[in-house]
Amino acid sequence: MLPREVIRQIRRLQLKARRAVQDLLGGEYHSVFKGTGIAFEEVREYQAGDDIRSIDWNVTARMGHPFIKRFIEERELTVVLMVDASGSQQFGTRSQQKREVAAELAAILAFSAISNNDRVGLIQFTDRVEKFVPPRKGNRHVLRLIRDILFFRPTHRGTNLREALDFLNRVLRRRVIVFFLSDFLDEHFERSFKRAGRRHDLVAVRITDPREEELPAVGLLELEDAETGTRLLLDTSSREVREAFAANARARRDTIQQLTRSAGTDLIEVSTDGGHLDALIRFFRLRERRQRRQ
Repeated sequence: MLPREVIRQIRRLQLKARRAVQDLLGGEYHSVFKGTGIAFEEVREYQAGDDIRSIDWNVTARMGHPFIKRFIEERELTVVLMVDASGSQQFGTRSQQKREVAAELAAILAFSAISNNDRVGLIQFTDRVEKFVPPRKGNRHVLRLIRDILFFRPTHRGTNLREALDFLNRVLRRRVIVFFLSDFLDEHFERSFKRAGRRHDLVAVRITDPREEELPAVGLLELEDAETGTRLLLDTSSREVREAFAANARARRDTIQQLTRSAGTDLIEVSTDGGHLDALIRFFRLRERRQRRQ
């Protein structure tokens, strides 16, 4: 039995996610993510304006006048949420920690999927895959995923993106939509990322905190790596130190942007300072416009 406060927190996130899906995203999820093919629906009499390439000549010959075959999009999709649960996700200097931003976005994406009768699964990872929930449908299943994301307690604190991506490629062989929510503070995962991008519809969601991009001038500041426990003392009154820190942050951002471009995948940049829902909406609208031009 879940504690009452846990249930209230899950319900609050459920309401927030449902409101976002209904009021903001609307039909954009449906229009952006297409089905995997077409399925036969019916044979009906030919009407003026119908495509003559759809004529069913066998039925037409039997009935003595034209009939056409109608097909519909095979809509059912599978969405997989890959959520980074490493130690760095517990960092946040603004309104939320990175893991809380990930939970909100995952909830919105999960409810968008089930509102379109799609299946949703979950992979939570640190330096290894710690939890895998196979894709299923239904409101109860999504609530279980939200609970898992909000209150999951990983046994490890490190990050291994390559391990998580290799698991995805090994376990899910059919093409799925993957939202990869992480801060991408790792190395040597590029080959696995590109392989996943070829096999699946991969969307990288990079979650950052403003304090990871720029340091304030507050004098001596001790930093601790949330994953390794390593500590570093910096003199933030030094302009050179602050500029070097900011340069490293820009290099990390440029690296993930270059990787997603070379892999042909999408990238959504979000932050703990708010606005992550707006970033998600912009992604859907930009992708829809891009698809219209293709």
